[in-house]
Amino acid sequence: MGSKSRSRWAHARGARLVGFCSGAFTIAEVGLLDGRRAACHWMWAEAFRSRFPAVRLAPDVLFVDDGDILTASGSASALDLGLHLVRRDHGAEIASHVSRRLVFAAHRDGGQRQFVERPVPDESLGPLPAWAQERLDEPLTVAGLASRAAVSPATLHRRFRSRLGTTPPAWLTAERVAPACRLIERGEERLDVVAARGGLGTAADLRARLRRETGLSPSQCRRRFGTAPVEGGAARRLRPA
Repeated sequence: MGSKSRSRWAHARGARLVGFCSGAFTIAEVGLLDGRRAACHWMWAEAFRSRFPAVRLAPDVLFVDDGDILTASGSASALDLGLHLVRRDHGAEIASHVSRRLVFAAHRDGGQRQFVERPVPDESLGPLPAWAQERLDEPLTVAGLASRAAVSPATLHRRFRSRLGTTPPAWLTAERVAPACRLIERGEERLDVVAARGGLGTAADLRARLRRETGLSPSQCRRRFGTAPVEGGAARRLRPA
């Protein structure tokens, strides 16, 4: 019996299939993911879509639990999915014990987005990116950036697409969200201050942008990644602005 036949036979008998990172390719190759949701590493998302168009790929989540088939997006999220399985099979107390042994977060939602690395501008874009990064709290526009670079807005879009794989507005948003996240993680409680420093508008704008970019709310970001201690050793709670 070939490996594909064994996988189908095991699944037909009720076996639970789990794929980590590129493991989703193996399960999809057998045909068991057709019409179903799955996760894979963001680096392989385009190749996965091209090869398995019948699979409903969720490329920006940590893992997908689709009942009897579960897939994780990468090496770290494999631990998330493993703890999820422990929690599902044996309860939260056992999962918490395992997470402490691993020195790993006890629970991260599968729907949380992968933290995809941001592309680094190269020299072909000149000093513009560095100039913009120093002025993120100012009302930067595509027209203003294009004028600064002495090119048309259309040319600026083409250069960003070619060199960074994104648009100037999307790049600006990512550049503004990253330091905002760091401020929150370090304990800044005033969301209006965080938003103003990053040029993200109001506290409500910050919440919307942060959730859109990372899949997290400010309080979730602070709770999961925050490191700033306060008096007595307790972590400060994030208060709505």
